[in-house]
Amino acid sequence: MKYLHTMIRVSDPEATIRFFSLLGLREVRRMDNEQGRFSLIFLAAPGDEDAQIELTYNWDVPEEGYGEGRNFGHVAYEVDDVYETCRRLMEGGVTINRPPREGRMAFIRTPDNISIELLQKGVALPVAEPWASMPNVGHW
Repeated sequence: MKYLHTMIRVSDPEATIRFFSLLGLREVRRMDNEQGRFSLIFLAAPGDEDAQIELTYNWDVPEEGYGEGRNFGHVAYEVDDVYETCRRLMEGGVTINRPPREGRMAFIRTPDNISIELLQKGVALPVAEPWASMPNVGHW
């Protein structure tokens, strides 16, 4: 058995691709199905192309969007430096919903409100500001 991908539905593929590119993921393949009126876009971290996230874009997205189905949970990525990753994301306009106060774990959300967990590789980093005193924003 082999893990292939996690699929999430998106309402704005370009905004979602930009979001994931801030994390360091790159598009590895794309398929547009005119008959079915959908696109599948696969992203992966360089060097880890076997672990992919599939963005499913239905061309006829409901006007109200997909909502915030909480039965999904989250997608998790290990990062080399959780503080640097969060700083880069904030500079790119991403809200850090749950800051890495203890140097180990943070949560952010995609443009379609899907939770992404960022976990520090190895041991937690030393507690540091501004992260240690940064409040939670919204939910994750």
